[in-house]
Amino acid sequence: MNRRTKTAVLGAALLLTATGAASATASDGPRAREAAALTGTAKLYRSAGDDITFTFDAHLAAKDTADPSKATGTFEFSHYLDGKGARAEARVDCLVTGGAVAVVSGVITESDLPGAKGRRVGVTVHDLGRHDRLGYSWAATEDLGPRNLPKCVSSAPFEKVREGTGDFTVVPWNPAL
Repeated sequence: MNRRTKTAVLGAALLLTATGAASATASDGPRAREAAALTGTAKLYRSAGDDITFTFDAHLAAKDTADPSKATGTFEFSHYLDGKGARAEARVDCLVTGGAVAVVSGVITESDLPGAKGRRVGVTVHDLGRHDRLGYSWAATEDLGPRNLPKCVSSAPFEKVREGTGDFTVVPWNPAL
């Protein structure tokens, strides 16, 4: 082996050793897979041109597999048309997933919609790659729905996501049954 090759091999070995050492000290072993997750952003399709956006960052830790109400994170949604509308942000209080479908609920913590703060809402996402679908607990009501909505309740994912915007990712929940 010539000197240049030896130097490259030694450098690579040091880099691998340092990277491995940093990884080993950064955690207590291999990272456990989350029990469930829903992440991503998309705009809904509406022929009238409504600007409706949903964003999710919801997670259920592996240690909480048996209790979906221990999910954490937030989700946001907004609906605007002709400069009028509102937005809301909710703190996740439940997340259940099955295959490519997720149901998440949360309590609204911020909103410019009068009366929304403190209300629980639920959203369903079907992760179909480039053709995701979405539904929400207030689908059949004129407002945000019932004030006593239970955790992890929503509607079927009947809304189509606007082409090119769907990037939802669902991590399937696999509880021990």
